[in-house]
Order: sequence, then structure tokens, then C-alpha cells
Amino acid sequence: MKITVLRQFGLVWFCLSLGTSVFGQSDSGSHVFDDVIIQSERIQIPFSKQNRDITVLDAQTIKNLPVQSLNELLGYISGVDIRQRGPWGGQTDISINGGTFDQTLILLNGVRIIDPQTGHNMMNLPINPDMIERIEIMKGAAASAYGINALSGVINIVTKKPTETNIWANLSTGTSFESDSSNNKLYNGNNINLTVTHAGKRMNQMLSLNSQNSSGYRYNTAMSNQKAYYQNQITLKNDNELLLMGGFVYNDFGANAFYAAPGDIESKETVQTGIAALKGVFNANKNWQIRPTLNYRYGFDDYIYIRQKPSVYRNKHFTHVAEGSLNNTLKTGIGVFGFGAEYRFEHLSSNSLGKRNRDNLGFYANYNFAAIKNLTANAGVYLNYSTHFGWKLLPSLDAGYKINDQWRIFSNIGTGTRIPTYTDWYYKGPQNIGNSNLMPENAVHSELGIRFNSKRNFQASAIAFYQVTTDFIDWVKDSIAAPWQPENFQTISMPGAAISADYISDKACLHPDNQMKIGLSYTRLNPKITTHNSALISRYALENLTDQLVLRVQSTFRKKYSAMIAGRYEQRVGKADYVLMDARLDAAFGNFNVYISFNNLLNVTYIEAGAVPLPGRWASIGLQWKMK
Repeated sequence: MKITVLRQFGLVWFCLSLGTSVFGQSDSGSHVFDDVIIQSERIQIPFSKQNRDITVLDAQTIKNLPVQSLNELLGYISGVDIRQRGPWGGQTDISINGGTFDQTLILLNGVRIIDPQTGHNMMNLPINPDMIERIEIMKGAAASAYGINALSGVINIVTKKPTETNIWANLSTGTSFESDSSNNKLYNGNNINLTVTHAGKRMNQMLSLNSQNSSGYRYNTAMSNQKAYYQNQITLKNDNELLLMGGFVYNDFGANAFYAAPGDIESKETVQTGIAALKGVFNANKNWQIRPTLNYRYGFDDYIYIRQKPSVYRNKHFTHVAEGSLNNTLKTGIGVFGFGAEYRFEHLSSNSLGKRNRDNLGFYANYNFAAIKNLTANAGVYLNYSTHFGWKLLPSLDAGYKINDQWRIFSNIGTGTRIPTYTDWYYKGPQNIGNSNLMPENAVHSELGIRFNSKRNFQASAIAFYQVTTDFIDWVKDSIAAPWQPENFQTISMPGAAISADYISDKACLHPDNQMKIGLSYTRLNPKITTHNSALISRYALENLTDQLVLRVQSTFRKKYSAMIAGRYEQRVGKADYVLMDARLDAAFGNFNVYISFNNLLNVTYIEAGAVPLPGRWASIGLQWKMK
């Protein structure tokens, strides 16, 4: 048995090594790339007719990637910059195409997840990879489609809709094989995930419980992350729908060198997040659809500078965000109109930032034109009111032309704005102080692109883009000894280009049940900074990626075994480049699936954020079990 399995896995790896030589074995005429509807509270448009740079990561790819958390998963998407301060989702900043972590908007099933305190906590979500149907990444400023704070892009996490009733368990453990000098024990981590689904005639429910614990990978980096999530999709009469979802995260981690190195070697942080949302889809008639949404987010952030002596310096922040929106889509003889309004209330109570409230009100209108054959165009405008800055108008325009069944060209221009966080305005700490005079950041983003889809097994795209961000907020200082303070001190011009290609080969290694998938993507950025004071030292503007190459090779053998190799090449401004290689092997036996994953196979020393070196080589073994 063992010899047979090893031989079959050996053949999987042999298939991977064959590269393009096996591609000629595919004669499938099926449409292997699904045309999904990109979620938006505005007009719903399928991926094939989108006129902007969008990447979709599907469930099959997500399942086979060697990851333990959502944060790690996003690192395999070119153009998305994951700056981790620890593995397995302890703390992660996320940005798109050279933006900062405060400029990316996160959506869960189309619902905005906003933290007015800081963008550092945006990825503290009650979601694990097993629950995800797909991830949609929309790059560039997009206020007319998603409102404020979508300055550099949007990430929408779409959870699975249960199609059957079952219990799903995923257990794994791993180690770096390095020892903690304080106790001579191996650094290790474990992950336990239990998901229960129920598919009924009217209700499709999912309950997921997840526990991740790790002793860390260097001094004071241990973490404990506990998550719970519930979802209920209810089908009503006349194709009307309700979505109820709620979740909670308790995340506790050692924060050695996370924010204030080198003095914070004994720091620790606890972050809690609670979310609840109710969405509806109601068809007033065959042409008019109404989509109301109510959502709430609770946040708690407790940062202790010296964990043994909390009285030296401690920050405790409580945030409450309540939001409601009413969205409409109206189909007419001259096109599709979208219009609606939204209101958001944000409250902060903090021992260092004070008690703060602010309101945001937004109105939008969109128009989709498709009356001319092969031509689609969209125009939109978003009108925002902020209690601090008053009214602001944010327009957008895009167009695309279908050259033939395989080729499509498109172009767009959009605008966006980001209101400073409460940390930007009011923070007071040993090495960081806020600035209450900060103004919003503003961006204009434009793209020109072309897509190819063979309708069988190959798709590719090439996109050139240019974004100008004015009043860019960066934390700066004029000397090494001075504290960091945010300023609207510069304009960032971000010209760039992105290419991607995906190939699916059936009958890999001459067997009808074999399949190979290859994905290759590359993003190049060339940031240019215009500032009134070149002597200032920048904290974030000069940390973005300039080159990012992602390669994924996945092979499935006889529908039982699979292997994936994923490689990333990354180059940051002013830092040495590096290559990361990861791999995962899976074997399915009835209702069981056994897997082994390897991260950082080359044992590379690298830093993504601040002064935090990330783990070297890490190996994990896991077991998945499904009971119907």
C-alpha cells in the first residue's frame, strides 16, 4: 500500500516536472473557466464583461494551497502585498498595487468591514480557508462601486453556500524544527477547524469553529486565535433571498518588534472582532431589484508595551460601527440603472485616543450601457458626506469592447478617497504620535487592458495602470530619535503593469482523470514621490513591492492525489529580493484526506513589515474528515 501511494505521488511530481510537454494531451472542449458574477451592492456584472483589473481565486485553488489562514492565502495573488508580523494570521497588513494597509477595503460577502481605529486590524476576520468559495480582488480606486476607503482596491471574500448536510473537520500540526532557547522545545503550531453545514429546501446553514495556537518561531511570538462564524442563506418566495451572518474572533499574540522596535521586545496584543449582518435581495418586479443591508462591527484592541508591567504603557480601544444601505437595480430599454444610499456611524472609546464619533452618508448612481453590440460601458458617481470634511463627489467611467469570442479590450478611470483613522489623528505613544490636522487622501486611477479567453483551457490578460494619490498620508520623522507622526506631505504617482495567464490541461500524463493547472502572474510598480520636504524619513511610502511574480503548479492524479508547488519572487523598495517556495501533497481515502505542506522550502530569511523577520522552513501534516 505504502509503495503504491509513493509511486503514484512520484508520478504526480513527474507530471509537474513535464511542464508544457503534457499540455498537448488536452482535447477537452469544455469551458473550464467559470464566468462568475462579481459581487457588488451596485449593478451586478459577470467577470467576462468587467472593464477593470479583477482577479478571482477559486475554491479548488484555495483548497490545495499550502496555507493555514486567510492572510497567507492572499499572499499568492500578484498585486496584493501581504505584510505579516507573524505566521498563521497573528497580525497582517494588506495593501494593493503599492498602497498602504489603510487604503484597502475588505468585504465579506459584499458587506463592508471597516475599522475606524486602524487598518492594522482589518484582517482580524472569523474566516478560515475551508469556508471560502472564492476571493475577488478589484484593483484601483473604486468609490462609485464601493464607497469611501477603497483607495487602492477591494478584496471581497465570498463564503461557500452549503449544498449538502455534513460535518467537516480539519486538523493539522506543524513545526519549524527550531528550538526555543528558553525551554528547548520545538517551535510548533496546531490548527483545529470544525464546520457543520445543513442544506435544506429553504435554508442553507453553516457553522464553523476554528482554533489556531502556536508557540511562535522566535522570542515572544506565541499566538492564540479563536474564531466562530455562522451563516444562514434563506430562500423566500419569488426568488427573494436573505443572508444572515455573524462571527467573532479572539486573537492574542506576542508582539515582539511589531510596532516599536527595538524597545517592544516584551509587547503583547489582544484583538477581538465581532461582526453581524443581514442582507436581502427582493424582486419588486422582473426589472426592479432591491437589496437592503444592515451590518455591525465591534472591535477591541488591547496593546501592552511591556507585558510583565502593563502600567508602563497600555492602550485599550473599543470601536462600534453600524451601517445601513439600500441599493436598487432597474433594468430599462436603454440600459441598467443602479442607485441607492448608505449611512455609517463610527464610535471609538479609548484611553489614549479619547471618545470619538463620526458619521458618513453616501449616495450613488450607476448606469450600465450595452445597447451597441460587443460594447459595454459604465458610468458612476458617488456623493459622500463626512461630519469632518463635508461633501465630496467621486465619479468613474469605464468601457470595454469584445473584439471576438476570445479577445476583449477595456479601459477605465476612477476616483477614491480615504478618511484618516482615529490612530492617524489622535495616537499618543512612546514612538508614535497622531496629527489631528490630517486631511483625506484622494486618488485618481486609470487602466488600459486586454483579455484573452480560449473558451477551453487558457486565459490571459495584460494591463497597464496609473494611479496618482494626493495628500498621501505617511508616518514620517525628521531624525532617527524623533517619534513617527503622520503627515499629508506628498503625492505618490504609481505607474505599473500586470500580466497573468492560467492554463488547465486535462488528461495529464495520458489519463482521463488527471488534470494540471498552471497559474502565472507578474506585477511591476514604479512609484514616484513628490514631496515638499525630502529630508523627512518615510515609514510606509518606501516599503511597497516593486516586482512580484507568482507561479502556481497544481496536478490532480486519478481524482485521489494532488500536488501543488507555489513560488513567489518579491522585490521591495530599498531591500534585497527573495524567492519563497511552498508545496503541498494531498491523498484522499474515502471520507478522509491526508496532506503534508511545506512553507519556505528554501529557508529564506526575509522581512515583510517593520523589523520582523518571518519564519524559516516550516512543515505541517494534516487530516481532513467529512461525514455526511
